[in-house]
Amino acid sequence: MFISFEGIEGCGKTTQVEHLSKSLLQRGIPHVVTREPGGTRLGKLIRQMLLDPSHEEMEPLTELFLYAADRAQHTVQVIRPALEAGQWVICDRFADATTVYQGYGRGQDLTLIQQLNQWATRGLWPQLSLLLDCPVEIGLDRARSRIVEKRLSGREDRFERQAYAFHQQVREGYLDLAKQNPERIKILDATLEPDRLHELVVNLLEPYLAGEGRQGNNEWVSRRS
Repeated sequence: MFISFEGIEGCGKTTQVEHLSKSLLQRGIPHVVTREPGGTRLGKLIRQMLLDPSHEEMEPLTELFLYAADRAQHTVQVIRPALEAGQWVICDRFADATTVYQGYGRGQDLTLIQQLNQWATRGLWPQLSLLLDCPVEIGLDRARSRIVEKRLSGREDRFERQAYAFHQQVREGYLDLAKQNPERIKILDATLEPDRLHELVVNLLEPYLAGEGRQGNNEWVSRRS
């Protein structure tokens, strides 16, 4: 089972990834928790380049290619081996993030992004993508203390410096993708309390948690190879 968590800044993705990991541990389900960018050794170096606020001169196309490079390494080195070993993969952002951040947010060509994602993933996509949706002002308000702390310490990243309009375009992009892919992308209300939101996540995953999704997982990987 391959699951991705998606959403704007401050939507609570990391918290929900941690909650789900604990639930899987309690049920004895082997799994891998990873993220993009930065899920591999090389990916960590790419992440540093992407988030470093001193790289103001970075071209949007350069940014797009770096994300694709990170994803290619991540898919081959981490995600596919875990799935083929029968493990679940819980990923904090995946290819949808590139579509909305670099496409809707940066204005890069969506067809090009689709092609790059297809090549980088070798056609491997999550079976379920959980979009934690909330208004931009709520997400940024939640993230404000973290952002202020980073700013004071000089650790604020390039994306946290973006204007409100950029984050709004990203949110609209996510919602648009969800409309285009209703079977894969499920929208959850990220304004809910974390524990209640986790309950909704588990409810969505119950058929797989009961064992209905694990055998189909290996077949799905095979079909996508």
